[in-house]
Amino acid sequence: MKIITARTQQQQDDAYFVRKTVFVEEQGVPAELEIDQHDKTAVHIVAYDNERPVGAGRFRIVDGYGKVERVCVLSSHRKDGVGKQLMLKMQEVAKEQGVPKLKLNAQTHAEGFYKHLGYETVSDEFLDAGMPHVTMIKEL
Repeated sequence: MKIITARTQQQQDDAYFVRKTVFVEEQGVPAELEIDQHDKTAVHIVAYDNERPVGAGRFRIVDGYGKVERVCVLSSHRKDGVGKQLMLKMQEVAKEQGVPKLKLNAQTHAEGFYKHLGYETVSDEFLDAGMPHVTMIKEL
């Protein structure tokens, strides 16, 4: 497994492929909500199994936080530790950029995954793209 920061258009397209597969095709998120204006300025992280993209996420700095977004893994690789590796790479990027905290909005079914990685829930449940989410933070 290789986890990289996307530096080429092809690598960014690989991230979009994973996101569209998971969020649009699998979860039914409207495509116009999945790819947004923040994609142009975000740092994109891609996980590869050999040369095949299998995981993705993006990182932005918002209000002094490192904002972790769009984290997803293809169903074929969900029990392989890819999500954890993506999150560790996001932490690396945050530290490189001098960010003291990470923040994310987790789908409620993934809340336990993020808690296991040291995130704390700081909000009540809310809907995003029609799905229940909670906001979580982690001090670095």
